[in-house]
Order: sequence, then structure tokens, then C-alpha cells
Amino acid sequence: MLKTIRCLLLWLCISSPPSQAYDLLADPFDTLSEVSATPAKNALATPCQFADSPPSPLTLLDAVERVLCHNPQTRLAWANVKAQAAAVGTGWSAYLPTLNARGTANKAAKRSTFPGHSEYSTDVSPAELEGSLNLNWVLYDFGLRAANLESARQLLNAANASQDDVLQTAFLNTAQAFYEAQAAQALLSANRESEEAAEKSFNAAEAKYTAGVGTVADKLQAQTAHAQAVSKRVQTEGDVQSTMGSLSILMGLRPDSALNITVITEEAADEALFQQAVEGLIEQAVRNHPKILAAQAQVKATQAKKEGITAAGRPTLSLTASEDYFHTNATPINNQGTSNQAVNSQRIGLQVDIPLFEGFGRHYKESEADAQVESKQAELANTEQQVALDVWKSYQALRTGAENLKASNTLIISALQSFEVAQGRYKAGVGNILELLKAQSDLASAHQQKLLAITLWQTARVKLATSLGQLGMDIIS
Repeated sequence: MLKTIRCLLLWLCISSPPSQAYDLLADPFDTLSEVSATPAKNALATPCQFADSPPSPLTLLDAVERVLCHNPQTRLAWANVKAQAAAVGTGWSAYLPTLNARGTANKAAKRSTFPGHSEYSTDVSPAELEGSLNLNWVLYDFGLRAANLESARQLLNAANASQDDVLQTAFLNTAQAFYEAQAAQALLSANRESEEAAEKSFNAAEAKYTAGVGTVADKLQAQTAHAQAVSKRVQTEGDVQSTMGSLSILMGLRPDSALNITVITEEAADEALFQQAVEGLIEQAVRNHPKILAAQAQVKATQAKKEGITAAGRPTLSLTASEDYFHTNATPINNQGTSNQAVNSQRIGLQVDIPLFEGFGRHYKESEADAQVESKQAELANTEQQVALDVWKSYQALRTGAENLKASNTLIISALQSFEVAQGRYKAGVGNILELLKAQSDLASAHQQKLLAITLWQTARVKLATSLGQLGMDIIS
């Protein structure tokens, strides 16, 4: 039998090219074909290779690519997929025979003496060599291996779907952080303009007071408004640094990394997004969302696990084969020379294992499996409800954001005209400082509302795509 096994292994080695032989040893069941090459999966057209310093200016696309490759959550999800792919390989390995070899070498010393009868004394120092080779191959097991393999496959499907969900969540978090940084940067520019306007108003009020045509109250009110504008600008500078630090951390950089991101741009509301009924969007999400696909795979995995527990209580038929070799020498017989003995034995046969009684343990394992199936089915139903609610909320937020975006454009035009009129009236001496300061405050508020409307619209658009399970690079490219 040893000769047969050696010939089989030799034939496997010489019948395949070196590359194929290496792949056979590295991944004989080709389970890694279900694993993505990078943590970003198929979201990127190129591998996860970037320069140490981010590009300048940094676009949202650049930020997302770095996050998908370097974020700890995406790398954790990728590792989970690889681990589950290995579990599938373990399931396949149960269909192959197991071969075990064992060898021992012993050197012993034993001395026996008989006082007065030295002819019967012995001094034994035997050397023993023993080797065995055992093969076991399960031929039929009433579906136990198939159930375990199906469970591992479904868990791999769940891990892949979970990786998709993690990537989409990382994408959404990056987009939110990027839009917040853009908004803070734009708000800083607006607050600087407000500070300049407040300074001009203060200079005008001070000039009037110096010329004797203004009151000290007007001067003090203008000075207060200018100080408030300075305070807002300083606070916004801190907000910019905070949002930039958050974005840097997501990309795997230090929070104090110097980032130069693109400026915020106003995007027109896409009416095509509202032409599809929200009911159709919900149905689409229930069919395709990674969270739901992962939950469905979990249900199937627990069902397969239950079938495996049931099958484990049935008989198994196995092919068994073994070969044993034993050799001993230097065994004196009454101190008259030595003895050598070699024993070689071979066996082959069929073995049937029938579980008869396990202390009711299997009964309770099956009950536990039933409960786990019910639990996973409930989780699936809860996930479907949550996804449907997320789609509904995201859709409504997108509609609201589109309306606010339109309204903010009208608001800022009106506020700008009002400020210009109030400024002209005050310089002409027909307006008062309160009218000017109110128009100035309304203009600053209008700028803030427009920036907020743009950010909310952009975020709502990305959130809707995430709720549908269809967030991809095409939404920002």
C-alpha cells in the first residue's frame, strides 16, 4: 500500500506544470476565487496603491478611494471574507480521505539476575522500530458533509454581502465628512466676507460719529456687530480644522495632515430621481441591498447547519486501510546470541458507524438549531423593515433638500439686494444703523442657509443611494 500511495503522489507532482502544482498546494479547492483582491473589492478600477501625500486639491473621489483601501473596517470585512473562504475549503476537504503516519523508535535496557544460577541471567538491550500508515475515507454519511459545506458557502455569501455593506457605509461616512469639510471651508469664506462688511459698517458709523452726524450708539452697535463677526470667523476656522482632521483619520492619515480639498459646488436637483415611485425604490432595495442579502444567507446557513445536525445522527460508511511495520533486535535468549524479528501487516475494509444513543444531546442540538433558524428569520424581517424605512426617509430627505436648495437661491438673492440697499441708504444718511445691521445679519444667515442646503442635498443623494444598496463611484465621478 505504501508503494501505491507513493506512486499516486509522484504522479500528481509530475503531471502538472509548476504553476499549477503551486496553486494546488496553496488553494486546492479554489476558494480564493470568491475573495476580492483588495479591501475595496470591485469599487476601484486600480489596486490600492497611493502616494504618501494625498493629491492637491483633494476630490471626493480621491478621498473615497483611500478610505475604501485603508479604513480598518473595510480591512476587517475583507479578512472575514478570507476566513470564511477558508472554511469552505475545510468543508470540501471532508470529501477526501485522511492519511496518517506514525513512527516510533525505542531503545530499552533490562537486566535479570538469578543468584547461584548465573546461566539463567539475562541482559537485554533491545532496539525497536515501529511504523504505521492509516487511511480513512468516508464514503457515505447521509448528507452530513453536504450540509456542512452548504452552511460554509452561505456564510461566505453573507461575508461577501457584509463586505459590500461595510464598503457602502465607509463610502457614505467619507462623503458626509467631505461635504462637512467643504461646507465649513465655504462658511469660513462667507464669514470672512461678513467680517469685512461688518468692518466697513463700523468704519462708516465711526466716520459719521467723528464728523458729528452720527451717534455714539450707532458706533457702538456697529462695533459690537463687527466683534461678533470676528468671533464667528474664528469659530469657523476651528470647525474647518476639526472637519479636516476627521476626514484625514478616515483616509488613514494623521489628523494634522495638510489637506487642500476642492471647493463646494452647487448641484442642480436631479428630477429623474423623483420620477420613480418610492414604492418601486423600496422593492428594489429589498431585492438588492447587501444587508438583506447577508441576512438571507445567514438564514440559509442556519438551515444547512440544522440539516447537518440531523445527518450527524445517521450512520456513516467509511473505507479503512492500514499498514504496520515492527522490527526488533538484540534480544538475547539466555545470553546465547541475538534475535531479530520483523513483522509487516496490512488491512483494508469497510467500517460502519451507527450512533445509537447520545444522552438526548442531539435532540437538544436540533431544538437549538430550530431556534437559531427562527432567530435569523426574524433578523431578516427586521432588516427588510429597516431598509424600507431608510429608503423612505432618504427619499423624503432628498425631496426636502431639493426644495430647500431652490428656496436658498431665492433667499440669498433677496438678502444681498436688501443689504446693498440698506448700505446705500445709511451712507446717504436716510437709513439708520439698525436697518443696516439687520440686513447684514440677514445676508450672513442666507449664506449659511444656502451652504447648509447644498450640504444636505448632497448628503441626502448619497444616503438614498446607500439605502438602495447601489452606492458607487458613478454617483460622484
